[in-house]
Amino acid sequence: MLRRIPPSQVKMGMYIHGFEGSWFSHPFWRTRFLLERPEDLAAVLASEVQAVVIDIERGLAPAGSAPAPHAAIPRSASVSAIVPVTPRDTAKTDRELAKKTIARSKRAVKGVFDDARLGKTIDADAVAPVVADISDAVDRNPAMFIDMTRLKSKDEYTYLHSVSVCALMVNLARQLGLAEPIVRSMGLAGLLHDVGKMTVPDAILNKPGRLDDAEFALIRAHPEQGHAMLEKGEGVTQEVLDVSLLHHEKIDGSGYPFGLKGEAISLAARMGAICDVYDALTSDRAYKESWTPLKAATEMYGWEGHFDRDLLFKFFRSIGVVPPGLLVRMRSNRLGIVLPDGTKETRSKVRIFHCALERAPLTLEDVFLSSSGGGDHIVSAEDPVRWGFDWQPLSERLTAGRAARA
Repeated sequence: MLRRIPPSQVKMGMYIHGFEGSWFSHPFWRTRFLLERPEDLAAVLASEVQAVVIDIERGLAPAGSAPAPHAAIPRSASVSAIVPVTPRDTAKTDRELAKKTIARSKRAVKGVFDDARLGKTIDADAVAPVVADISDAVDRNPAMFIDMTRLKSKDEYTYLHSVSVCALMVNLARQLGLAEPIVRSMGLAGLLHDVGKMTVPDAILNKPGRLDDAEFALIRAHPEQGHAMLEKGEGVTQEVLDVSLLHHEKIDGSGYPFGLKGEAISLAARMGAICDVYDALTSDRAYKESWTPLKAATEMYGWEGHFDRDLLFKFFRSIGVVPPGLLVRMRSNRLGIVLPDGTKETRSKVRIFHCALERAPLTLEDVFLSSSGGGDHIVSAEDPVRWGFDWQPLSERLTAGRAARA
């Protein structure tokens, strides 16, 4: 249930559903998140938004309203005392919900893929609720859900890979500001993108060694096989068809099945290519161990001609992992360098050192990136030359923890 309240009534533990007013008047790039950090509350109170829309079924209600079913109950008899939900309680709830959503989604994907293997018609409408569940889980806590979907065994890779790509597509679509029906369609595309692999024998899909030419030819045929299956299905959108057919195309034309280049590859397919490869790299496979998110992001960024570079950087922003060494501009109009290590290489850290507005050095400050929507975050990669930086020696000083100026 949604409530519209003035910013002055916003409190910790409320679930922010949206802001009224210009996008530039509020301090967050995401508009739906649980308010659990004091600095985020301070940012809301200091903003110029006209009103805040909260969801009282997912967080605390305004004073005098009935609390949501899972909201904290007052410990005393005072009707005005509301105990905020603690970050630990929220994390535990999010983890349990994510675990259940992943399990349900895996069963649903297995059912669809098994039916496809038997030649049955694919009904995309039947899995729309699965996409909705995944979308809600990503909306609630994107970092946790995406991290949990990476933790899959080699035996369940085929099905959980689809769940992971669905979540990544939803998260990226929201980063791009796409309309909600398109967000759901992108999620559906991620969920069904590999259905063509049901025509490939498991022995080949799970082969630990190198594929021979005949085996690789079968693998390369799965996009067209999946597209053919989906064309006959019910409730299949254009995004679903595009991603199934074109998620192995590359920007430079070296991909398959058609060798398309650049803008000839649809936005959905370019998104699908990024999400598919990222999850594959960060998952254990029969023939390789998983990479950390930071290693995967760094390697993907170095593959010239493989991905849409602008879209790839926006993907990195959506997951809170950015290749180290880059000069970046933050939402706060400060410049920083992305450091080599974050939190166990699952989140990046930016060392702030310069004010972009005043073009003046700042005291060094480290900021961990987050995909939760709160706090400072990257808005763009910057060219050091434009700012007059001699980047090689400056980046070395900053990485070592020394100020930009001696």
